[in-house]
Amino acid sequence: MDDAFRDAVINELYVHEERFAAPSLGIDAARVLAHALRARRLQLGWAAGILLLWIVALPLTSGLAALYLFPIILMALGRVVRRAPIPQAAARFLSFALRWYGRLTLALFVLSLLVTAFGASIGILAVGWPFSSLLSDDTSGSFYGSGAGYSSYGSGLGTSYGAVSGVLSAVWVALLLPLAVAVLVGLQRGQFARVLARELSRERFPDVMADPAERSEGYRFRRLRDRVRIEQHGPLVMYRAADPFCGAGYPYKTWSLSVELNPRADREAEPLDNGAILARIVPLVAALRVPSPHGSPAVAAAVRDRLRAMEIDECVFLPAEGLPSREAAPYAPAAFEEHRVRAVEEGGETRRHFLRIRVGGWNEGVVTTIFVRVHTQGGMLMLEVAPHVLWPLRQLFQDADRIAHQYRHHHHFGKTVWALARTPRSVGHALGTLVSGLWSAWRLATAGHGAALPEGPGASVRELGSYGESSLFQDMDVARYLKTIQQRVAAGVTTALHEAGYQTDEFEQRIVHVAEGGVYVESAQGAVGIGDHNTITHHSTPRRGAETKGSAKRGNG
Repeated sequence: MDDAFRDAVINELYVHEERFAAPSLGIDAARVLAHALRARRLQLGWAAGILLLWIVALPLTSGLAALYLFPIILMALGRVVRRAPIPQAAARFLSFALRWYGRLTLALFVLSLLVTAFGASIGILAVGWPFSSLLSDDTSGSFYGSGAGYSSYGSGLGTSYGAVSGVLSAVWVALLLPLAVAVLVGLQRGQFARVLARELSRERFPDVMADPAERSEGYRFRRLRDRVRIEQHGPLVMYRAADPFCGAGYPYKTWSLSVELNPRADREAEPLDNGAILARIVPLVAALRVPSPHGSPAVAAAVRDRLRAMEIDECVFLPAEGLPSREAAPYAPAAFEEHRVRAVEEGGETRRHFLRIRVGGWNEGVVTTIFVRVHTQGGMLMLEVAPHVLWPLRQLFQDADRIAHQYRHHHHFGKTVWALARTPRSVGHALGTLVSGLWSAWRLATAGHGAALPEGPGASVRELGSYGESSLFQDMDVARYLKTIQQRVAAGVTTALHEAGYQTDEFEQRIVHVAEGGVYVESAQGAVGIGDHNTITHHSTPRRGAETKGSAKRGNG
């Protein structure tokens, strides 16, 4: 459905084999890669067939078919100018002029071919017809009958008849060329529609072993497919420093909070580590899966809130730099557990531990992931919450089944018009497909990515397919998930502080402001501006002997 998306997936997961796969939340990136490779292979075959038609037609038409290229180039320029970085009014006017000039030129060219073909076949071809200049003088004289009429027989008649037949053959081949290309364009569309309606249908898609895309690739694909499936859904995240949360989506109201660990006066405070706080958070968040009490168990079981399928796990982020190979990453359960135990308490800069809470709403169309990190250091508690949202897929991908159904059930006249309308651009598209395929193969052979040192993911398959917009219902759901989960996270931290013998008033007061996106100000002297576009002027002088305690200022600002 989208050549640019297909090429981006192949480049990330197939060409750059030194890159780790980004976490694939709600999808199987290896399956997407399989179908991207199959789609490119099919498209390369169709592109080769279309170009082969043109290559064969050029000598058969004595170069006459090359005259199609002029209007085709004009229409292509019209599409390019429409997206050019120039004033919109000028772009629309130039695009309109180029496209319609190309269409009129193409129509006149086809009309000239028709007049020439049918005019010559009934014996009325004259010197004034567009392609009569292709005939020799002897041919024209004997065919048109300049004085001798049609009673002149002899050796010259055979030559003249052969030349006229050659011109007529060239004209007819030139006329049939766009029809033959349209047939290939329609067959290609029909094949893709059948793939969407059958192999990718809801009934057949779950059967991975019966998927032709999984069975028809070579050793390189199978090797990379296995690596992707190990990396994409594991609790270990190998990241690139420039984009550590690649694959999780767009950051959504990230916030952090720090408070003093002040013991209560009524009891002696106990040591409080990060693991103890997380142990209090997880049960409270997991309780969101249970529906609220209803009139009967049957009614409670009928609740379809996406929080019931919420996923909670612990993940460790490790930098990809420094590993000797991609296979050296510690994905084994024992190796990961060792990293997890160390990362929970160390609070390192590069190795980081997070509690990952994921809710896949709208059939995984809107994925909300909340990363929670807790750390205690120097009598302070730091709480970091990094929500990320994967927004819906592009509308073209969402409408794939609808488009396939509409094409397969459309009448023959509509399919013919559709194919003819896309025939002019098929030449450029075929050339672009072949160039892209050859460039990808050249990079595989010469770039040396297989011998390169490992890198973090450069792109996420799921993020490449997203367009970053959502409906009001989806925005409401995301806000509900975030507020509900963040409330339980705050409750877990509060409970852990209270049970360990620490004061909770300061934390409870600040979490109300910070979690809602505000800034908590512990104390304010003078004027405080709230809102946008405020101007505050302070003219008072500090009292003599007053001390400024800048180091005592606390808060999230």
